[in-house]
Amino acid sequence: LHMGKTMKEDLTVVAKYIKQLYPPEFDVFSTYAELYHNYFASRAKENAESHLEDKDVYLLLSWVHNFYPKDMRKDHALAEELEKVKLGSLLPTSLSKELETKYLDSEEATIKNSLSRCLDKEIQRWKEDKEPEKLNGHFQSELLAIFVIQSIYSGQKRAKDISAAAGEELSRRMSKELPAFLKSYKDAFEDFKEKSKKHRYYKPILIASINNCWNFRDYVEKNMAEKDDNKASILSTLGDIENSGFDVLLQQLFAQLKPSYKKFTENKWDSSNEIMNEIIKNTSKHISDFRTLKDPFYHAIIEKIHARLVKEYIVRLLKRKVSLKTPAQQQNLAQNISKNAADLEAFCTSNGSQATWLNSALPKLAEIIRLQDVGAIKIEVATLATTYPDIRKRHMEAFLYIKANLSRSELKSILGYLSDSRASTPPAAPLFSNINIS
Repeated sequence: LHMGKTMKEDLTVVAKYIKQLYPPEFDVFSTYAELYHNYFASRAKENAESHLEDKDVYLLLSWVHNFYPKDMRKDHALAEELEKVKLGSLLPTSLSKELETKYLDSEEATIKNSLSRCLDKEIQRWKEDKEPEKLNGHFQSELLAIFVIQSIYSGQKRAKDISAAAGEELSRRMSKELPAFLKSYKDAFEDFKEKSKKHRYYKPILIASINNCWNFRDYVEKNMAEKDDNKASILSTLGDIENSGFDVLLQQLFAQLKPSYKKFTENKWDSSNEIMNEIIKNTSKHISDFRTLKDPFYHAIIEKIHARLVKEYIVRLLKRKVSLKTPAQQQNLAQNISKNAADLEAFCTSNGSQATWLNSALPKLAEIIRLQDVGAIKIEVATLATTYPDIRKRHMEAFLYIKANLSRSELKSILGYLSDSRASTPPAAPLFSNINIS
């Protein structure tokens, strides 16, 4: 700092006052500048070749790449004159590269250790079984994501402040570090999930851990290129953590709903409205807990619930437990299904489900039951297959068991029409492919 200040102030005096006292051919400013530079460079080289602490390596590199060429040599009083003098760098390229490698190795190790300590602290917090803090009504443990992202970002910024090349190299190294950290986080999360079920704040801790994923997602989406393989790896790991957490949170609800769904076929669908009200009531009790999830995750879990409620209803329709011979009986069942579908859609939508693709499944099935004209049934089956391209012949065959007044040839004709209408591309959001026919 002393040398830098002295050189800057003295050369400013030379440029303003001394230079004009000499004939131009003396080129007195160049002489002063070269002498100052050579002395400064010799001291910098002497320091670089001695044993330096990590912070001193960083400081020296900052002088070589940043302070000296930018703050001093670009100073408005000196820039014009120094442009005429070819001073070069404070350090030889080979020595500068050697220092950069040492710095980058040290920075990488420091960040790795920081991330490891941060994960250890998070695991310790889980073990303490304390209710996580809330921010805007959402359970959070945001210090983890903030600290991890900040550690990586700060390291990259420090390296970039030295030089663009150093910044790029550290970014390249760190792009592998975040995926590795998140895999360790996922392993720790799975371990906690399996071993800590009796903890008092088990579910709030799971929710806080899922919410953590949002900060990582946001950072990765904004800061990593689409073609970067690490981005896909990170998003995949985050998806695994989120879905694993959702599965646990939904386990109890789905187990509780199973007996209710069985009642549909046990009662021959006669009291289906009461059963659907019971399903909605039980689901509603659980949903209030899920509001402590961040909004994107809340919507995701509601859509999972929506899909499961529709799927389980379809499963009961495919159980071959009800066979109706008269159009009046079929008309009555179709009305019940339509009413249940409307109640289910209203409930899920009012609670934030955006899975509108699910809404036509049950009404379309109800319409197939209601219709008596084989040609009209074929059209409705084709429409259903277009909307849900993962429906298979075995699904429709099980479903059409309900319509006992169809002849074998009519049934074969309808099923043949289905296979002809089936789309070849797999659906983005499967519904029937998750339903096995026993």
